[in-house]
Amino acid sequence: MSDTKAHLPLVDAAGDDAGSESHDVGDTVGHDSGDSSRVIGVLALQGAFIEHEKMLGKLGIRTVEIQQRGDLEQHFTGLVLPGGESTVQGKLLRDLNMLEPLRQLVAGGLPTFGTCAGLLLLAKHVEDGDTHLALMDITAKRNAYGRQLGSFFTHAEMTGIGTIPMTFIRAPYIESVGKNVQILSEVNGHIVAAQQGNMLVTSFHPELNDDLSVHRYFVNMTESGHSLDQAADIL
Repeated sequence: MSDTKAHLPLVDAAGDDAGSESHDVGDTVGHDSGDSSRVIGVLALQGAFIEHEKMLGKLGIRTVEIQQRGDLEQHFTGLVLPGGESTVQGKLLRDLNMLEPLRQLVAGGLPTFGTCAGLLLLAKHVEDGDTHLALMDITAKRNAYGRQLGSFFTHAEMTGIGTIPMTFIRAPYIESVGKNVQILSEVNGHIVAAQQGNMLVTSFHPELNDDLSVHRYFVNMTESGHSLDQAADIL
């Protein structure tokens, strides 16, 4: 845990102009050697999806962008829900008829990693906000650390990883968790990382730092064998 804070400059992490595509490990310089059978889907409707793709590429993981319902027919062994604007992402998921198929995939055991807005998409309860996938037994508070000028950077412990850098931008935090949720990290007395089975969430943005630890932790979660192929019958 840590209470060290430093103000950050404004960060625009959105990659809204990116087209739907698949990224091979060779797209990123300096990646680890990886298993080509592991492919992670990244929700690419809005927010920092490109940054997640780059981090996974450094670990030798191929990614596919999920931008429409038909993209769910691709093979992937895990799913990333990036930071951005949860209200916008939730609306787009509904407008594109993607919300229920995604909900069923995650409920069916697909390893899923939600950062910031992705945490809010997964939360069963959101104070002063709408719920979307509503699968993870947590209560989240939106913009809990204030608006963007109140964003900060710190280092803190995360269970199973150690001390890591954490970048918070208009971040939510988790106010309470259900009995099946494991708290992985707290900063200033607030829960900022947690896991419930196949679902991992962080309030902070690990994709905006050079440390690969959190993404490596998630990649290890995907080794349990859950994949779109195994969950295809629920679409």
